[in-house]
Amino acid sequence: MPSLRDVTIVNLFYENSTRTRISFELAEKRLSADTINFTASGSSVSKGETLLDTVNNILSMKVDMVVMRHSASGAPHFLSQHIPAAIVNAGDGVNEHPTQGLLDAFSIREKLGKLAGTKVAIIGDITHSRVAMSNMYLLKKMGAEVTLCGPPTLIPKYAREALALT
Repeated sequence: MPSLRDVTIVNLFYENSTRTRISFELAEKRLSADTINFTASGSSVSKGETLLDTVNNILSMKVDMVVMRHSASGAPHFLSQHIPAAIVNAGDGVNEHPTQGLLDAFSIREKLGKLAGTKVAIIGDITHSRVAMSNMYLLKKMGAEVTLCGPPTLIPKYAREALALT
């Protein structure tokens, strides 16, 4: 029996996306889930409907899971505190993009054979990169040695502290 048969998933995208949205939709279909695609443009959001109102309206259709991309950092966490459905973070503000981090870690492991002990440098504007933050946390957790490189004003203090933790 396919893994997600009889599971309904809404792809709730408040931000434009091509690869991430299509990747989730394709994976859901391949696993036999019923999918609903929502984009904020052209919806009641433009009339001032709140995130929570929108999601509660969608959940009334018996949705089991929400895949969410939002421009506000912490939006998926906020939503998880107010609704019973499972939430998958597909990118939130400059906070994180966990699914991209998983793909990057998988690609590194596939190429190098391991993550533990691998030295990885993340270079650039770390403060405004949700992918950089997700990679930093995940790769460190998997035993990689992660170095951030960029202008000090573009590397958040909490990122330096997170890397210093063992």
